[in-house]
Amino acid sequence: MTNVRSTPLPHSEIRLHSTGDGPPVVLLHCLGVDRRVWNRSVERLKNAFTLYTYDFPGHGGTPLPGGSYAIEDLSHQLDGIMGHAGIERAHVVGISMGGIVAQHFAATYPRRVNRLVLADTTSRYVEPMRAMWAQRAAGARREGVNSLAEGILKIWFTDDFIAQGGEAVRYVRECFATMPGEAYALACEALAAADMEPVVPRIQAPTLVVCGSEDIPSFVDAARWLKENIRSARLEWLAPAKHCSVMEQPDAFALLLRGFFM
Repeated sequence: MTNVRSTPLPHSEIRLHSTGDGPPVVLLHCLGVDRRVWNRSVERLKNAFTLYTYDFPGHGGTPLPGGSYAIEDLSHQLDGIMGHAGIERAHVVGISMGGIVAQHFAATYPRRVNRLVLADTTSRYVEPMRAMWAQRAAGARREGVNSLAEGILKIWFTDDFIAQGGEAVRYVRECFATMPGEAYALACEALAAADMEPVVPRIQAPTLVVCGSEDIPSFVDAARWLKENIRSARLEWLAPAKHCSVMEQPDAFALLLRGFFM
């Protein structure tokens, strides 16, 4: 499934954060940011669910791993995190990179997943995007992650949303300004090698696929593919929104989650 030579990712280095009260929901963030990407979109859910967040390797408060890793390693790490925290089963939500991890996790550890939400994600990147990941990894190592920020913002958010310069846009810029280049590059390489298409049909959990209405065509196509290849999956669009729809339309996303989980 992957050609990445992987490094074991211990769960002992992960700090798991929780808030709220009720059935557990584990939220997996996207590349280049951290667990705070969920802050606004899950605010409405704290009175009904216990929300668990953490940072992927090299992101936020989690140390840089000792070498290359694969998406599958992040999935196995999540199993260790949940086991250590005594979380037997949870709803699992992932956006972009987190959504790819969530696909592998739901297919590999079906007893761990109650319901699954996949936001703005894919099972396998199309060939031009695989080449793009190599370019981004090289750019992050050579010039720093911040050198990529403005181009990525245009992929993540609509022009009007960026022009408003609100909290979400400031947060993403802050994350990109402080993230180590090697951490970003290692994640890029894991994404380039990822291929969940063989395991997606094994997903048993009821699944909600969410996508920004103005996301790039390959992610729009991927959302439709996931809907068709996961048994009983349903697809919802957030508008107007691009790739980081959970931040551009946080209230609408929270309403979708509440309805799906309850």
